[in-house]
Amino acid sequence: MNTNIDNFNSVRKPKIFNQSASFVEGWYWVLPSQSLFVGEVKPVTILGRDLVVYRGQDRRAIILDAYCPHMGTSLAQGKIEGNELRCVLHRWKFDAEGICVDVPDLDEPIAVKAKTWPVAEQYGIIWVWTGETPQQPLPFVLDWENQEFDFTLGGEFSINCHPHVLLLQGIDTQQINIVYKLPLKMVLEKQELNQNAIIFNTITNINSKSFWLKLYRRFFNSSLSYSICYWYGTTSIITFGNDLTHLHIIFTTRILPGGKTQGQTLLMCKKRQGMFGKLINKLILRLGKRISDRLLKNHDQILQTMRFYLKNPIKADLSIIQFINHLERQKPLTHETWLLPREKEREEEVREEREKREKWRDELVND
Repeated sequence: MNTNIDNFNSVRKPKIFNQSASFVEGWYWVLPSQSLFVGEVKPVTILGRDLVVYRGQDRRAIILDAYCPHMGTSLAQGKIEGNELRCVLHRWKFDAEGICVDVPDLDEPIAVKAKTWPVAEQYGIIWVWTGETPQQPLPFVLDWENQEFDFTLGGEFSINCHPHVLLLQGIDTQQINIVYKLPLKMVLEKQELNQNAIIFNTITNINSKSFWLKLYRRFFNSSLSYSICYWYGTTSIITFGNDLTHLHIIFTTRILPGGKTQGQTLLMCKKRQGMFGKLINKLILRLGKRISDRLLKNHDQILQTMRFYLKNPIKADLSIIQFINHLERQKPLTHETWLLPREKEREEEVREEREKREKWRDELVND
């Protein structure tokens, strides 16, 4: 095989793929909507950054940096007043934009702002954008922008490997065709939707003597469509079935210290009318949960002892190579700071200069 396939360089170390110190700017899941009640505030740590999320009387979820900009008190201990959050220590109050609107000891609040982050709530999940302004939409099923759907949350999971390594298992055609011995042959085609989204898909024929698969072919013919769409390298939407039975399994993940994965599963299918339609969807979603749980269990057994590298790619690895190259062209942010690498370096330079000036002033005073 030509090792330069799709401009892949197997020697150069990636800046984003399988790296613990950086991640792609984008939408990341925070927690299930049902776990945050009106008037409640919770601490969360997302991609190394400490945050608080609260829900005011208007039922909107708001996300701020975790510590009060006055003295660094944890805002997770604060109290919700209407749609605003009051710090527990000196009772400074901040609105949904992070603006200080009340300081008890002052006639007027001072010009202080707690750092807020863009929030969205969809599919029963609260999401946060890790930059100033969202540049892309939430992950979505491509054909369903204007259609209704049923969904259910699966379980949260934790796997001892990087999210990128976990999610690319969905395009590892060698594993699908050979290891799992599925009754189909996967040859994936790539389509880049935008800077942050890439899809791999195929239509394949089912070849098996299994009674259930024979029954499937009788009602739905022998073809099966399969696609997997990646958003920001850490959310994958796996779709398979046909026009009548499409099931969507979403694995949305984030990285934990040490390169581990924390994730949430979500199952979706197109809404059907009537009692019979609701029953079909209930069965499809239940089947999807069983499939997702089985996939995670199988992958956990393999990946927890794996040290990923791709030194000798073959033709069957093409989709994996394309995924890595797509990921490397995205905007990287630094873990914990959520800054571009050069912004972090500049911030450190400014801090060092400030420390030098302060030291110089102290020496003058002491003299």
